[in-house]
Amino acid sequence: MERKTIDLEQGWDYMQTGIAKLKRILEGLPEPAFDSEQYMMLYTTIYNMCTQKPPHDYSQQLYDKYREAFEEYINSLVLPALREKHDEYMLRELVKRWSNHKVMVRWLSRFFHYLDRYFIARRSLPPLNEVGLTCFRDLVYNELHSNVRDAVIALIDKEREGEQIDRTLLKNVLDIYVEIGMGHMDRYEEDFESYMLQDTASYYSRKAISWIQEDSCPDYMLKSEECLKKERERVSHYLHSSSEPKLVEKVQQELLVVFATQLLEKEHSGCRALLRDDKVDDLSRMYRLYHKIPRGLEPVANIFKQHVTAEGNALVQHAEDAATNQAVSTAGVQEQVLIRKVIELHDKYMVYVTECFQNHTLFHKALKEAFEIFCNKTVAGSSSAELLATFCDNILKKGGSEKLSDEAIEDTLEKVVKLLAYISDKDLFAEFYRKKLARRLLFDRSANDDHERSILTKLKQQCGGQFTSKMEGMVTDLTLARENQNNFEEYLANNPAANPGIDLTVTVLTTGFWPSYKSFDINLPSEMVKCVEVFKGFYETKTKHRKLTWIFSLGTCHINGKFDQKSIELVVSTYQAAVLLLFNSSDRLSYTEIMSQLNLSHEDLVRLLHSLSCAKYKILTKEPSTKTVSQTDVFEFNTKFTDRMRRIKIPLPPVDERKKVVEDVDKDRRYAIDAAIVRIMKSRKVLGHQQLVSECVEQLSRMFKPDIKAIKKRMEDLITRDYLERDKENPNTFRYLA
Repeated sequence: MERKTIDLEQGWDYMQTGIAKLKRILEGLPEPAFDSEQYMMLYTTIYNMCTQKPPHDYSQQLYDKYREAFEEYINSLVLPALREKHDEYMLRELVKRWSNHKVMVRWLSRFFHYLDRYFIARRSLPPLNEVGLTCFRDLVYNELHSNVRDAVIALIDKEREGEQIDRTLLKNVLDIYVEIGMGHMDRYEEDFESYMLQDTASYYSRKAISWIQEDSCPDYMLKSEECLKKERERVSHYLHSSSEPKLVEKVQQELLVVFATQLLEKEHSGCRALLRDDKVDDLSRMYRLYHKIPRGLEPVANIFKQHVTAEGNALVQHAEDAATNQAVSTAGVQEQVLIRKVIELHDKYMVYVTECFQNHTLFHKALKEAFEIFCNKTVAGSSSAELLATFCDNILKKGGSEKLSDEAIEDTLEKVVKLLAYISDKDLFAEFYRKKLARRLLFDRSANDDHERSILTKLKQQCGGQFTSKMEGMVTDLTLARENQNNFEEYLANNPAANPGIDLTVTVLTTGFWPSYKSFDINLPSEMVKCVEVFKGFYETKTKHRKLTWIFSLGTCHINGKFDQKSIELVVSTYQAAVLLLFNSSDRLSYTEIMSQLNLSHEDLVRLLHSLSCAKYKILTKEPSTKTVSQTDVFEFNTKFTDRMRRIKIPLPPVDERKKVVEDVDKDRRYAIDAAIVRIMKSRKVLGHQQLVSECVEQLSRMFKPDIKAIKKRMEDLITRDYLERDKENPNTFRYLA
């Protein structure tokens, strides 16, 4: 049966009744909802009008009428309702109208659904949903969005001033900006966000100008942190999430960047004052606020570096002043205190770096640079390398001034090694340390073997194996020497003929590991000559290829002094013993007689005789009885001498080792520079002067800061020794001579 043709007028009139019903529902007038029959009838009407044979296919006309239905509804009802309202009331009306409009689009696009499926798809026209939304955009949004924006921004500023506002309303209004973009954010960004950000900037700019005048740095930072928190909350309540980074950036710019210098440099409460007064919480807040800002932490790290440097310099100056004002007897105490204080300073500010400044590399760098400044100063003529070595010695030797538990010693050694990282002359430290280690090992002054090995392990990790190889050799040497002594005692027990006549302990060392010692041939007393011979005999049974060099300057002797009142055991050096034993066969001896019998130099003999006749224990009396030894003096054994102790140690005045250590290190440095230059030139073959110097400095700076003049001097030396030559054309270029 043939379907009855519906003409356009008639069909559209029927559709109008459905649209009118929908409008009444949306306007809240009493109107029953659509039942399924009504819905089907409206849908079918459109279907029929679109599927009639031409010229009765009204698809195009219906598509146009669909849009006109919206335009008519908006112009007759929506716009008049919006135009009579203002501010918040206008916003409420807009939210309601937008919500209704979306419902209308949903219903009408269902009625006209058949158009969407075929007509629109074939012609590539905008779909019904989009047409509906576009009507609202072109007629309502374009007219009102700037008023809406101003109203929204006014409410945001009210909220910033602490008033309560309807956040849900704002959320709904701003959703319109997002939805009207139909998948794009440009409407929200251009019509609302850019203005809102501008307003935010000027709002916080006004606040910052007054706060920076009135508030202390901590209060200002608290307010800033609070503002940032509130702005983030604002985003979560009603702004689009994409606004957060832009909004935060604006607030940071106005509150923290514009006034950064004024804030950090505030005289009584800025960064310096916070560091001075240990305001840890405020410093942590400063870090939190500024670490998100590009290059924001640089000025903070700079002030931190200056502050730590000033504190360190003050410690050094204090030690310098104290050392100048002190009597000689307590020399060295100040330096010990200084190292202790520098360690405490490091501990304190390392906590700042790890906790307040969250381990940020900028602050690690600032701390390192600050310590490098004052850790390389000299105090009372001693370099920091020497002070550090002495400090270690005091901890590791028996009866040192530091009385610490094992854990505390470990902890302190750990920290000393950390300090060493800041010292540029690590080779100088190594040499002083080796000298002192030698004394501890050879005179049995080391308190604990484990600690000795432990610090060497720490030094090895910090400075590499080459740094500690000699020291490790020394510690091992001593263990071998003890075994050797046990073997010697067994040898004596098994060979009654080989009897040295006195108890003899010999420590055999490997020359390369130990510091070089000044030793000279002395005419030993016969008792000692015999000892040397007996040990030689034993040693030759062990090895044929090793030559023994005796270092008498390190030896000790226990001899009995038979005085009138009582006998006293005297603990003396080998040289002192040699002098005293001469008085077994002569009562009086002149300076020249002693000198010729022992074959000693003036310098050494004066030291020995002074220790025995002018110091605390006067074992010898001299004529004339003066405080100094001269070459015309005559000496005799002091039989009247007595002391309340049964055993006394007679010290030799110490020789200042500093000069020798510095000389040794200088010599080693020359070799190191030579080796570095040759290594570089071997791989590069040809190199410019400047580049060679800088590569050389870089290679050597792990151990010491090479002096540029010294490098030039070594280059000249290597040229004369035919390792390098200057280029004929360009004297600033060097060639390696293979």
